[in-house]
Amino acid sequence: MVSRIITEQSLRGFLCYLSGMIRFCCLIFFFGLLSGYSQPVQNNFITGKTTGTLPFLEYGLGIDRLGGAKMTYLDTGIVVKVVDSTVINYKVQLSKDHFAYLPKANFRRENGIKMLPYYLSNSWRVSGDDIYDYVTVTLDERLPYKSIQQINPSKIVIDIFGVTSNTNWITQLSTAEEVKNVYHEQTEDDVFRVILELKNKQHWGYSIYYQEKKLVIRVKRQPAELELKNLKIAVDAGHGGDNNGATGVTTKILEKNYTLLFAKQLERLLLNEEANVFMTRNKDTSLSMPDRIMMLQKEDPHFLISIHLNSSAKDSIKGTSTYYRHIGFRPLSQFILKDLLELGLKEFGNIGSFNFALSGPTEYPNCLVEVAFLSNKEDEQLILDPEFHKAVAIQIVAGIKEWLKSCKSD
Repeated sequence: MVSRIITEQSLRGFLCYLSGMIRFCCLIFFFGLLSGYSQPVQNNFITGKTTGTLPFLEYGLGIDRLGGAKMTYLDTGIVVKVVDSTVINYKVQLSKDHFAYLPKANFRRENGIKMLPYYLSNSWRVSGDDIYDYVTVTLDERLPYKSIQQINPSKIVIDIFGVTSNTNWITQLSTAEEVKNVYHEQTEDDVFRVILELKNKQHWGYSIYYQEKKLVIRVKRQPAELELKNLKIAVDAGHGGDNNGATGVTTKILEKNYTLLFAKQLERLLLNEEANVFMTRNKDTSLSMPDRIMMLQKEDPHFLISIHLNSSAKDSIKGTSTYYRHIGFRPLSQFILKDLLELGLKEFGNIGSFNFALSGPTEYPNCLVEVAFLSNKEDEQLILDPEFHKAVAIQIVAGIKEWLKSCKSD
Protein backbone atom coordinates (compact mmCIF):
# COMPACT_ATOMS: atom_id res chain seq x y z
CA MET A 1 0.00 0.00 0.00
CA VAL A 2 2.74 2.41 1.01
CA SER A 3 4.83 1.51 -2.03
CA ARG A 4 1.76 2.00 -4.26
CA ILE A 5 1.15 5.49 -2.78
CA ILE A 6 4.80 6.35 -3.28
CA THR A 7 4.61 5.12 -6.87
CA GLU A 8 1.46 7.18 -7.58
CA GLN A 9 2.99 10.26 -5.98
CA SER A 10 6.15 9.76 -8.00
CA LEU A 11 4.12 9.36 -11.17
CA ARG A 12 2.10 12.52 -10.45
CA GLY A 13 5.33 14.39 -9.72
CA PHE A 14 6.91 13.17 -12.92
CA LEU A 15 3.84 14.16 -14.97
CA CYS A 16 3.84 17.64 -13.38
CA TYR A 17 7.54 17.99 -14.17
CA LEU A 18 6.97 16.80 -17.75
CA SER A 19 4.05 19.21 -18.20
CA GLY A 20 6.15 22.10 -16.92
CA MET A 21 9.01 21.26 -19.24
CA ILE A 22 6.65 21.13 -22.23
CA ARG A 23 5.24 24.55 -21.36
CA PHE A 24 8.77 25.91 -20.93
CA CYS A 25 9.88 24.54 -24.29
CA CYS A 26 6.79 26.00 -25.99
CA LEU A 27 7.57 29.41 -24.51
CA ILE A 28 11.18 29.20 -25.67
CA PHE A 29 10.02 28.25 -29.19
CA PHE A 30 7.41 31.05 -29.26
CA PHE A 31 9.86 33.73 -28.22
CA GLY A 32 12.37 32.26 -30.62
CA LEU A 33 9.91 32.87 -33.45
CA LEU A 34 9.58 36.49 -32.42
CA SER A 35 13.29 37.15 -32.07
CA GLY A 36 14.64 35.08 -34.96
CA TYR A 37 15.90 32.35 -32.62
CA SER A 38 19.00 30.68 -34.04
CA GLN A 39 18.69 27.18 -35.47
CA PRO A 40 22.14 25.73 -36.25
CA VAL A 41 22.58 24.23 -39.71
CA GLN A 42 23.69 20.62 -39.65
CA ASN A 43 27.01 19.50 -41.20
CA ASN A 44 28.63 22.88 -40.49
CA PHE A 45 27.41 24.64 -43.66
CA ILE A 46 25.34 24.29 -46.81
CA THR A 47 26.00 25.84 -50.20
CA GLY A 48 23.74 27.49 -52.71
CA LYS A 49 23.06 30.60 -54.78
CA THR A 50 20.98 33.74 -54.53
CA THR A 51 17.70 33.62 -56.38
CA GLY A 52 14.35 35.34 -56.71
CA THR A 53 13.41 39.01 -56.94
CA LEU A 54 15.89 41.57 -55.57
CA PRO A 55 17.96 39.38 -53.20
CA PHE A 56 19.49 41.37 -50.36
CA LEU A 57 21.69 40.98 -47.31
CA GLU A 58 21.00 42.36 -43.84
CA TYR A 59 23.65 43.22 -41.28
CA GLY A 60 21.98 41.45 -38.36
CA LEU A 61 18.73 40.31 -36.76
CA GLY A 62 17.54 43.74 -35.65
CA ILE A 63 14.17 44.78 -37.00
CA ASP A 64 11.67 47.63 -36.93
CA ARG A 65 8.67 48.57 -39.05
CA LEU A 66 10.96 49.11 -42.06
CA GLY A 67 12.69 45.74 -41.64
CA GLY A 68 16.26 44.91 -40.70
CA ALA A 69 19.11 47.22 -41.71
CA LYS A 70 20.12 46.25 -45.25
CA MET A 71 23.74 45.77 -46.22
CA THR A 72 23.21 45.53 -49.96
CA TYR A 73 21.07 44.26 -52.79
CA LEU A 74 22.68 41.42 -54.76
CA ASP A 75 22.54 39.92 -58.22
CA THR A 76 21.07 36.42 -58.61
CA GLY A 77 23.26 33.33 -59.00
CA ILE A 78 25.84 34.44 -56.43
CA VAL A 79 27.50 31.63 -54.48
CA VAL A 80 26.82 31.79 -50.74
CA LYS A 81 27.83 29.67 -47.78
CA VAL A 82 25.11 29.16 -45.15
CA VAL A 83 26.39 28.52 -41.63
CA ASP A 84 23.28 29.06 -39.51
CA SER A 85 19.55 29.62 -39.72
CA THR A 86 16.71 31.62 -38.19
CA VAL A 87 13.01 31.30 -38.87
CA ILE A 88 13.07 33.55 -41.96
CA ASN A 89 16.77 34.10 -42.73
CA TYR A 90 19.95 32.18 -43.37
CA LYS A 91 23.17 33.37 -41.78
CA VAL A 92 25.79 33.42 -44.53
CA GLN A 93 29.54 33.62 -44.14
CA LEU A 94 30.92 36.19 -46.56
CA SER A 95 34.57 35.89 -45.55
CA LYS A 96 36.56 34.68 -42.55
CA ASP A 97 35.35 37.50 -40.30
CA HIS A 98 32.23 38.80 -42.08
CA PHE A 99 28.67 37.47 -41.88
CA ALA A 100 25.25 38.63 -43.03
CA TYR A 101 21.64 37.44 -43.21
CA LEU A 102 19.90 36.40 -46.43
CA PRO A 103 16.11 35.81 -46.67
CA LYS A 104 15.38 32.12 -47.15
CA ALA A 105 13.15 33.00 -50.11
CA ASN A 106 16.27 34.32 -51.89
CA PHE A 107 18.35 31.15 -51.46
CA ARG A 108 18.49 28.06 -53.67
CA ARG A 109 20.43 25.12 -52.27
CA GLU A 110 23.03 23.53 -54.57
CA ASN A 111 24.95 20.72 -52.92
CA GLY A 112 27.37 20.33 -55.83
CA ILE A 113 29.12 23.64 -55.19
CA LYS A 114 32.62 23.17 -53.85
CA MET A 115 33.77 26.07 -51.67
CA LEU A 116 37.43 26.84 -52.34
CA PRO A 117 39.84 28.08 -49.66
CA TYR A 118 40.36 31.27 -51.68
CA TYR A 119 39.29 32.95 -54.92
CA LEU A 120 41.38 35.29 -57.06
CA SER A 121 40.76 38.55 -58.86
CA ASN A 122 42.16 38.89 -62.35
CA SER A 123 42.39 41.65 -64.98
CA TRP A 124 40.09 44.69 -65.11
CA ARG A 125 38.68 46.83 -67.89
CA VAL A 126 37.37 50.41 -67.67
CA SER A 127 35.34 51.72 -70.61
CA GLY A 128 32.24 53.67 -71.58
CA ASP A 129 29.40 53.96 -74.06
CA ASP A 130 27.04 56.85 -74.81
CA ILE A 131 25.39 56.81 -71.35
CA TYR A 132 27.45 54.84 -68.82
CA ASP A 133 30.96 54.00 -67.73
CA TYR A 134 31.76 50.37 -66.95
CA VAL A 135 34.33 48.87 -64.62
CA THR A 136 34.62 45.11 -65.19
CA VAL A 137 36.54 42.96 -62.68
CA THR A 138 37.25 39.35 -63.64
CA LEU A 139 36.90 36.86 -60.75
CA ASP A 140 37.12 33.11 -60.21
CA GLU A 141 33.51 32.95 -58.99
CA ARG A 142 30.34 35.01 -58.59
CA LEU A 143 30.82 36.11 -54.98
CA PRO A 144 28.94 38.46 -52.63
CA TYR A 145 29.76 42.16 -52.42
CA LYS A 146 28.63 45.38 -50.82
CA SER A 147 29.10 49.01 -51.81
CA ILE A 148 29.10 52.43 -50.20
CA GLN A 149 29.20 55.97 -51.53
CA GLN A 150 31.79 58.44 -50.32
CA ILE A 151 31.83 62.22 -50.75
CA ASN A 152 34.43 65.01 -50.81
CA PRO A 153 35.82 63.57 -53.05
CA SER A 154 33.09 61.42 -54.55
CA LYS A 155 33.89 57.71 -54.73
CA ILE A 156 32.17 54.35 -55.05
CA VAL A 157 33.76 51.69 -52.84
CA ILE A 158 32.93 48.02 -53.39
CA ASP A 159 34.06 45.21 -51.08
CA ILE A 160 34.10 41.78 -52.73
CA PHE A 161 34.10 39.02 -50.13
CA GLY A 162 36.21 35.89 -50.34
CA VAL A 163 38.65 37.34 -52.89
CA THR A 164 42.44 37.69 -52.83
CA SER A 165 44.09 40.01 -55.32
CA ASN A 166 45.77 38.65 -58.41
CA THR A 167 45.03 41.76 -60.46
CA ASN A 168 48.21 42.68 -62.31
CA TRP A 169 46.81 45.08 -64.90
CA ILE A 170 43.83 47.38 -65.42
CA THR A 171 43.03 48.43 -68.99
CA GLN A 172 41.51 51.94 -69.06
CA LEU A 173 39.95 53.33 -72.23
CA SER A 174 39.36 57.00 -73.01
CA THR A 175 35.66 56.23 -73.59
CA ALA A 176 35.18 56.32 -69.79
CA GLU A 177 34.08 59.84 -68.82
CA GLU A 178 32.70 59.76 -65.25
CA VAL A 179 35.18 57.32 -63.68
CA LYS A 180 38.35 59.34 -63.11
CA ASN A 181 40.53 56.76 -61.37
CA VAL A 182 40.23 53.11 -60.35
CA TYR A 183 42.39 51.18 -57.92
CA HIS A 184 42.15 48.41 -55.34
CA GLU A 185 43.20 47.42 -51.84
CA GLN A 186 43.46 44.09 -50.06
CA THR A 187 41.82 45.24 -46.81
CA GLU A 188 41.82 41.70 -45.38
CA ASP A 189 43.21 38.40 -46.60
CA ASP A 190 39.83 37.57 -48.13
CA VAL A 191 38.23 40.98 -48.70
CA PHE A 192 39.12 42.74 -51.96
CA ARG A 193 38.23 46.43 -52.18
CA VAL A 194 37.55 48.21 -55.48
CA ILE A 195 37.65 52.03 -55.43
CA LEU A 196 36.19 54.21 -58.18
CA GLU A 197 37.00 57.94 -58.06
CA LEU A 198 34.35 59.99 -59.86
CA LYS A 199 34.78 63.14 -61.90
CA ASN A 200 31.75 64.99 -60.49
CA LYS A 201 30.94 65.64 -56.84
CA GLN A 202 27.30 64.58 -57.28
CA HIS A 203 26.63 60.82 -57.40
CA TRP A 204 24.24 60.08 -60.27
CA GLY A 205 23.88 56.38 -59.57
CA TYR A 206 25.37 53.00 -60.33
CA SER A 207 24.40 49.34 -60.49
CA ILE A 208 26.42 46.21 -59.73
CA TYR A 209 25.84 42.89 -61.44
CA TYR A 210 27.62 39.87 -62.90
CA GLN A 211 28.25 38.89 -66.52
CA GLU A 212 29.30 35.28 -66.18
CA LYS A 213 32.09 35.59 -63.57
CA LYS A 214 32.88 39.21 -64.32
CA LEU A 215 31.66 41.74 -61.75
CA VAL A 216 30.41 44.87 -63.54
CA ILE A 217 29.97 48.28 -61.93
CA ARG A 218 27.90 50.42 -64.29
CA VAL A 219 28.25 54.11 -63.44
CA LYS A 220 25.78 56.72 -64.63
CA ARG A 221 27.25 59.96 -65.92
CA GLN A 222 26.14 63.43 -64.94
CA PRO A 223 23.70 64.75 -67.59
CA ALA A 224 25.32 67.10 -70.08
CA GLU A 225 22.44 69.59 -69.72
CA LEU A 226 21.23 70.09 -66.14
CA GLU A 227 17.82 71.51 -67.04
CA LEU A 228 14.48 69.92 -66.21
CA LYS A 229 13.49 69.75 -69.87
CA ASN A 230 16.41 67.41 -70.53
CA LEU A 231 15.77 65.03 -67.64
CA LYS A 232 13.59 62.02 -66.88
CA ILE A 233 12.07 62.34 -63.41
CA ALA A 234 10.20 59.61 -61.58
CA VAL A 235 7.42 60.62 -59.17
CA ASP A 236 6.07 58.08 -56.71
CA ALA A 237 2.76 58.53 -54.88
CA GLY A 238 3.21 56.52 -51.69
CA HIS A 239 0.93 53.60 -50.79
CA GLY A 240 -2.18 52.86 -52.89
CA GLY A 241 -4.71 50.07 -53.44
CA ASP A 242 -4.81 47.74 -50.46
CA ASN A 243 -2.15 49.83 -48.67
CA ASN A 244 -3.95 52.84 -47.18
CA GLY A 245 -1.02 54.33 -45.32
CA ALA A 246 -1.74 56.70 -42.44
CA THR A 247 -5.18 58.08 -41.53
CA GLY A 248 -6.20 61.67 -40.73
CA VAL A 249 -6.60 62.36 -37.02
CA THR A 250 -9.98 64.13 -37.36
CA THR A 251 -11.19 63.59 -40.92
CA LYS A 252 -9.97 59.97 -41.31
CA ILE A 253 -8.73 60.76 -44.82
CA LEU A 254 -6.36 58.15 -46.23
CA GLU A 255 -2.72 58.87 -46.98
CA LYS A 256 -2.84 56.93 -50.27
CA ASN A 257 -5.44 59.32 -51.73
CA TYR A 258 -3.62 62.51 -50.81
CA THR A 259 -0.14 61.38 -51.81
CA LEU A 260 -1.60 60.90 -55.28
CA LEU A 261 -3.03 64.44 -55.24
CA PHE A 262 0.37 65.89 -54.28
CA ALA A 263 2.13 63.71 -56.85
CA LYS A 264 -0.23 64.78 -59.64
CA GLN A 265 0.41 68.44 -58.84
CA LEU A 266 4.15 67.80 -58.98
CA GLU A 267 3.71 65.99 -62.30
CA ARG A 268 1.83 68.99 -63.76
CA LEU A 269 4.54 71.44 -62.79
CA LEU A 270 7.34 69.24 -64.10
CA LEU A 271 5.50 68.74 -67.40
CA ASN A 272 5.15 72.53 -67.63
CA GLU A 273 8.95 72.62 -67.40
CA GLU A 274 9.02 70.13 -70.32
CA ALA A 275 10.50 67.37 -68.16
CA ASN A 276 9.94 63.72 -69.02
CA VAL A 277 7.88 62.46 -66.05
CA PHE A 278 7.31 58.84 -65.09
CA MET A 279 4.60 58.15 -62.49
CA THR A 280 4.76 54.88 -60.56
CA ARG A 281 0.97 55.10 -60.26
CA ASN A 282 -1.74 57.37 -61.67
CA LYS A 283 -4.65 55.87 -59.79
CA ASP A 284 -5.53 53.95 -56.63
CA THR A 285 -3.72 50.73 -57.43
CA SER A 286 -1.76 48.20 -55.37
CA LEU A 287 1.98 48.10 -56.00
CA SER A 288 4.46 46.21 -53.85
CA MET A 289 7.85 47.71 -53.10
CA PRO A 290 9.68 45.15 -55.29
CA ASP A 291 7.22 46.00 -58.10
CA ARG A 292 8.05 49.70 -57.78
CA ILE A 293 11.80 49.13 -57.61
CA MET A 294 11.84 46.86 -60.66
CA MET A 295 9.63 49.32 -62.53
CA LEU A 296 11.98 52.19 -61.69
CA GLN A 297 15.07 50.20 -62.62
CA LYS A 298 13.52 49.52 -66.01
CA GLU A 299 12.57 53.18 -66.55
CA ASP A 300 16.02 54.35 -65.39
CA PRO A 301 15.10 57.93 -64.35
CA HIS A 302 17.67 60.62 -63.63
CA PHE A 303 16.19 60.86 -60.12
CA LEU A 304 13.14 59.93 -58.03
CA ILE A 305 10.82 61.91 -55.76
CA SER A 306 8.56 59.79 -53.51
CA ILE A 307 5.66 61.56 -51.79
CA HIS A 308 4.32 60.50 -48.37
CA LEU A 309 2.38 61.90 -45.42
CA ASN A 310 3.73 61.35 -41.93
CA SER A 311 2.04 60.14 -38.74
CA SER A 312 2.95 59.90 -35.06
CA ALA A 313 1.44 58.50 -31.88
CA LYS A 314 1.86 62.03 -30.44
CA ASP A 315 -0.60 64.45 -32.04
CA SER A 316 1.60 67.42 -31.06
CA ILE A 317 4.35 66.38 -33.52
CA LYS A 318 4.14 68.23 -36.82
CA GLY A 319 6.23 69.45 -39.71
CA THR A 320 7.90 68.48 -42.96
CA SER A 321 10.91 66.26 -43.60
CA THR A 322 13.00 64.67 -46.34
CA TYR A 323 14.79 61.31 -46.35
CA TYR A 324 17.72 59.62 -48.04
CA ARG A 325 19.74 56.47 -47.47
CA HIS A 326 22.97 56.86 -49.44
CA ILE A 327 25.19 59.81 -48.56
CA GLY A 328 25.88 60.67 -52.21
CA PHE A 329 22.16 61.31 -52.73
CA ARG A 330 21.74 63.61 -49.72
CA PRO A 331 22.07 67.00 -51.53
CA LEU A 332 18.76 66.57 -53.41
CA SER A 333 16.91 65.98 -50.13
CA GLN A 334 18.60 68.99 -48.49
CA PHE A 335 17.61 71.44 -51.22
CA ILE A 336 14.00 70.21 -51.26
CA LEU A 337 13.67 70.48 -47.48
CA LYS A 338 15.14 74.01 -47.52
CA ASP A 339 12.47 75.17 -49.97
CA LEU A 340 9.59 73.35 -48.25
CA LEU A 341 10.43 75.21 -45.02
CA GLU A 342 9.71 78.47 -46.84
CA LEU A 343 6.00 77.50 -46.60
CA GLY A 344 6.18 78.11 -42.85
CA LEU A 345 6.10 74.41 -41.98
CA LYS A 346 7.85 73.25 -38.85
CA GLU A 347 11.10 71.40 -39.52
CA PHE A 348 11.00 67.70 -38.64
CA GLY A 349 14.40 67.18 -40.22
CA ASN A 350 16.55 65.73 -42.97
CA ILE A 351 16.83 62.03 -42.15
CA GLY A 352 19.69 59.87 -43.45
CA SER A 353 20.41 56.12 -43.54
CA PHE A 354 16.66 55.68 -44.02
CA ASN A 355 15.87 52.00 -44.50
CA PHE A 356 12.86 52.56 -46.74
CA ALA A 357 12.67 50.26 -49.76
CA LEU A 358 12.60 53.03 -52.40
CA SER A 359 15.56 54.75 -50.73
CA GLY A 360 17.69 51.62 -51.12
CA PRO A 361 18.48 51.44 -54.86
CA THR A 362 21.78 52.98 -55.93
CA GLU A 363 20.83 53.42 -59.59
CA TYR A 364 19.58 57.03 -59.30
CA PRO A 365 19.43 59.84 -56.72
CA ASN A 366 16.21 59.66 -54.75
CA CYS A 367 14.41 61.70 -52.13
CA LEU A 368 11.42 60.71 -50.01
CA VAL A 369 9.29 63.70 -48.94
CA GLU A 370 7.05 63.46 -45.87
CA VAL A 371 5.00 66.57 -46.58
CA ALA A 372 3.34 66.94 -43.16
CA PHE A 373 1.69 64.95 -40.36
CA LEU A 374 -1.82 63.52 -40.78
CA SER A 375 -1.78 62.87 -37.03
CA ASN A 376 -1.53 66.60 -36.25
CA LYS A 377 -4.68 68.72 -36.54
CA GLU A 378 -2.95 71.81 -37.96
CA ASP A 379 -0.97 69.83 -40.52
CA GLU A 380 -4.07 67.82 -41.43
CA GLN A 381 -5.95 71.01 -42.32
CA LEU A 382 -3.12 72.03 -44.63
CA ILE A 383 -3.13 68.61 -46.28
CA LEU A 384 -6.84 69.01 -47.07
CA ASP A 385 -6.24 72.28 -48.96
CA PRO A 386 -5.73 71.99 -52.77
CA GLU A 387 -3.80 75.28 -52.71
CA PHE A 388 -1.34 73.69 -50.30
CA HIS A 389 -0.86 70.78 -52.74
CA LYS A 390 0.13 73.28 -55.42
CA ALA A 391 2.40 75.22 -53.06
CA VAL A 392 4.22 72.05 -52.01
CA ALA A 393 4.77 71.06 -55.65
CA ILE A 394 6.12 74.53 -56.44
CA GLN A 395 8.64 74.32 -53.59
CA ILE A 396 9.75 70.80 -54.54
CA VAL A 397 10.42 71.95 -58.10
CA ALA A 398 12.29 75.00 -56.76
CA GLY A 399 14.44 72.70 -54.61
CA ILE A 400 15.19 70.45 -57.58
CA LYS A 401 16.27 73.44 -59.66
CA GLU A 402 18.59 74.71 -56.94
CA TRP A 403 20.10 71.23 -56.60
CA LEU A 404 20.71 71.03 -60.37
CA LYS A 405 22.29 74.48 -60.32
CA SER A 406 24.68 73.35 -57.58
CA CYS A 407 25.73 70.39 -59.74
CA LYS A 408 26.81 72.73 -62.55
CA SER A 409 29.72 73.94 -60.46
CA ASP A 410 31.35 70.49 -60.61
